[in-house]
Amino acid sequence: MMYPYLIFDDGTEVVHSHIISESGIDKVLVHFERPCEEGFDSARCELPSYTWTEWEGAFSEEERARFEAFLRDNAAALYHFAAEGGIAVA
Repeated sequence: MMYPYLIFDDGTEVVHSHIISESGIDKVLVHFERPCEEGFDSARCELPSYTWTEWEGAFSEEERARFEAFLRDNAAALYHFAAEGGIAVA
């Protein structure tokens, strides 16, 4: 299951998984998706290794660097919300 996290000004939506325990490591998948004429640009990164497992569409290398900085700045919050089952909306 993926949980919404935020939407950037350009329409790129960021969602994350629950915590996935694999080989003693707690992982969170973070997915970036932006609508485009052909469907969607999408990218997925696995934390805590910051490994990109998917990269499709027209995201630029500049955007990749921005996404990586965003992930480093938000990793603790993403793990917190992954453990909680997403951001609670009142």
